[in-house]
Amino acid sequence: MYFIDVILPIPLKQTFTYSVNKDEAAFLKQGFRVAVPFGKLKLYTAIVYQVHDTAPHGYETKSIDHILDEEAIITASQIKHWEWIASYYMCTLGEVVKAALPSAFLLESETIISLVKDKVVEDTSLRDEDFLVYEALQHRSPLNVDDVKSILDKKNVVLVLKRLLDIGVIEVQEEVYEQYSPKLKKYIKLAPAYEKEESLKELLDQLSRAPKQREVLMQLFMLQAQLKKPVGIDALLAKSNASASSVKSLVAKNILEEYYIRKDRINYEGEDATEVKTLSDSQETALQEIITSFKRHDVTLLHGVTSSGKTEVYVRLIEEQLKAGKQVLYMLPEIALTTQLISRLQQYFGAQVSVYHSKYSIHERVEVWNNVLAQKEKAQIIIGARSSLFLPFQNLGLIIVDEAHEPSFKQYNPSPRYHARDSAIVLASLHKAKTLLGSATPSLESFHNAELDKYGFVELKRRFGNVLLPSIELIDIKEKHKKKLMTGHFSDRLLEEIHETLNNNEQVILFQNRRGFSPIVECKTCGTSPQCPNCDVSLTYHQYKRQLRCHYCGYHMAMLVECNACGSDSIDSKGFGTEQIETELLSLFPKHSIARMDQDTTRGKHAYAKLIARLENEEIDILVGTQMIAKGLDFRNIGLVGVLNADNLLNFPDFRAHERSFQLLQQVAGRAGRTQKRGKVLIQTYNPHHTILKQVSVNDYRGMYKEQLEERYQYKYPPYYRTIRITFKDKNLTKNDQAALWYTLALQKQLGANVLGPEIPPVARVRNKYISNVLVKIPKPQSLAKTKEYINSVQRAFNLTKEFSSIRVSIDVDNY
Repeated sequence: MYFIDVILPIPLKQTFTYSVNKDEAAFLKQGFRVAVPFGKLKLYTAIVYQVHDTAPHGYETKSIDHILDEEAIITASQIKHWEWIASYYMCTLGEVVKAALPSAFLLESETIISLVKDKVVEDTSLRDEDFLVYEALQHRSPLNVDDVKSILDKKNVVLVLKRLLDIGVIEVQEEVYEQYSPKLKKYIKLAPAYEKEESLKELLDQLSRAPKQREVLMQLFMLQAQLKKPVGIDALLAKSNASASSVKSLVAKNILEEYYIRKDRINYEGEDATEVKTLSDSQETALQEIITSFKRHDVTLLHGVTSSGKTEVYVRLIEEQLKAGKQVLYMLPEIALTTQLISRLQQYFGAQVSVYHSKYSIHERVEVWNNVLAQKEKAQIIIGARSSLFLPFQNLGLIIVDEAHEPSFKQYNPSPRYHARDSAIVLASLHKAKTLLGSATPSLESFHNAELDKYGFVELKRRFGNVLLPSIELIDIKEKHKKKLMTGHFSDRLLEEIHETLNNNEQVILFQNRRGFSPIVECKTCGTSPQCPNCDVSLTYHQYKRQLRCHYCGYHMAMLVECNACGSDSIDSKGFGTEQIETELLSLFPKHSIARMDQDTTRGKHAYAKLIARLENEEIDILVGTQMIAKGLDFRNIGLVGVLNADNLLNFPDFRAHERSFQLLQQVAGRAGRTQKRGKVLIQTYNPHHTILKQVSVNDYRGMYKEQLEERYQYKYPPYYRTIRITFKDKNLTKNDQAALWYTLALQKQLGANVLGPEIPPVARVRNKYISNVLVKIPKPQSLAKTKEYINSVQRAFNLTKEFSSIRVSIDVDNY
């Protein structure tokens, strides 16, 4: 007997053993996909972990359903990397597999219900619901579970199906659907019967009465002669100005034949690659320092001020790797950044660039995966967001993590809650590759590691072309309100600078880190504010849909005409988001083009690209946006950046609030004046004397670093302590509190005062579930592995406590 251990894409810790025959055992290897039965009726796609001949103890093995691949689609180094992620981030290997593989690779099983042949049933013996299903099956068999749900108009149909199964009326089977389908393009050609000259002359004579069909044929011959390659049906219709029915008629008469050619979705149709730009002196120095640093360190931190030309340095490093025949992974925190970078890298490397992120379709992601696995020419450089580190690299030479300080590299939900920057460093070490972390405002941990000589460190202090860093001015809006110098949310100083910038034919970026129109809507009479019924937050007003929306669960309702509590129609909105700023700008600058970049305006696949292209082509005069606009985008004609309210960044209940504020404001400021002329940045605030704002205004990263590091040391936070956050969620508040307290006391037995909580977060209920947090701090001398082991043992005991069975527990390692 032969057996295989498989990983199932479900949150269970262990692998599962299935039996295979001798031929299957000889064919299968680690990384193949197989369809396996699991539970009573489910079929899952599983990943082969190992093939062996040792029977498992304690249960009878099932045999696999079928093999899904001709060759392994997952490499051994990928599985090693996924095991590290599962172990370090305290989740299961199944959860990592589910996150790592494009969903098209994880085939879905669907339960198929059909009538048993020759089974006669008396209608009177069936209940009403059973009879409805029985009757539907007589008209149309088979049905799937979703069909039965819609017939009965109810979600749970298991009992009905069970009754029909018990009587023996129906039979049930699982059918697996392959989700990925290759893209096929339709082409047209002349049928072989008319290829000879005589038969072709006859045909053209016959078609003299059908001029449109004759014209289609003549255009087909012309296109074949011009293109000397297959003729697509769309090209033929466009050229001949004929309708699709003319072509259909010719196909029906067997004069033309349709055929399909498989097309790759990932195609570069731009110009050939251009020469890499020559570097400035400071860039060349930085490049040489990075190359030297890589001889001693596997990871190097490049601290380059905004607009110092870090991308050009990356390009030179990529060029070196391509010459050595290696693959390169270029990771970015935001999809918005990839759209701008793709065109820049394609200028240099043409078709060697592929892109991988969640806005791409399932089919496109599968093709990139296959191209990377086969080391195709078009997949030598991968640009992507955090999920791109799961790709099956065979020969990785360099990972570039650009804007490495960004919180978007951290996955919060669902599990695995990994940090892409740290996971990329481990991936590089598995491939014996190098990692370059690039940032104008590095995270404290990265900078601290560089100071301790764990990472190499290279600095790029000058902007490209020796352009000066923007001048940053703080505007006291408390003072401006007193003197009545505010127009809406704009101070007189900011409006004056916007006018001047627009008169100089330059563009303006305005930053407000809240979307929507107003975060709070309030009744002036009784002070009641509409709340989300599912979460402990007030609803945000979105003017463009006249809706109140919850940004946590998506609940929405029409804007109130009168107060639900007292019936008064005096409803007022407080606070402001990007939408309100856009509305104010439209009335203040009616002759100028104004656009908005936030989650509401960038939902489509190409929405980012369109907005960025419009800004680059100078079709937009003023762009209002949330933090999306702060992240490494490069625009040549931005003269002014305005921050409308810096205070909501600073006053945030998080130990990283000040570091994040500094990073965000520096990054926003860095969008200004990136070519010849020095840019201006105006920051509106109620507290212009705040230390962080002072440090931003003079670009004092090291001052901020020293101050924050001292605070972290005093209050026992990273980089001096590691942290693990354990979150409890349940619909019952009392039970949730009891569970969190039980867990805390169990942890404190071993870990003592380093366990903080349980505490309630600022938003204490989301999607009707109450939330409680416990924080575990781990000092440097304490073993991280043993601490995790102990937390796992507490978790196992918790799972065995029946009264807590409904509580959802999530563990987030390095939750910052």
